[in-house]
Amino acid sequence: MTLAYVTIGAHDVEAAKPFFDATLGALGYECSAPFPGWIFYGPKGGEMSIGISKPHDGEAPRAGNGMMVALAAQTQDQVAAAYAAALANGGTDEGAPGFRPPEATSGFYGAYFRDPVGNKYCAFVTS
Repeated sequence: MTLAYVTIGAHDVEAAKPFFDATLGALGYECSAPFPGWIFYGPKGGEMSIGISKPHDGEAPRAGNGMMVALAAQTQDQVAAAYAAALANGGTDEGAPGFRPPEATSGFYGAYFRDPVGNKYCAFVTS
């Protein structure tokens, strides 16, 4: 089975767009043509796999406890760029770019951050 897409809640979709444009753009994602009340992102030339919208139930968006979206990068530089873009656009730090575990010198290289709503993300690459 393949994960088709992820939907992430936002208080104001247009206000959230600069965060996602910068952060996902650093990973090679692009925003699709607008759809009323939504913005969608996916790898350039690929399928849209991340949707941003107000919650359907009309309640305030809130971060899922234990939920995290992991975003694959192509390089360690992309990981660092996504992390920096997230923090520069209203995100918060959850773990600077580096190998996990920290004493490793290869393998899983990731950075963790939260969007302005509090949803958690990991940008990562493996070697």
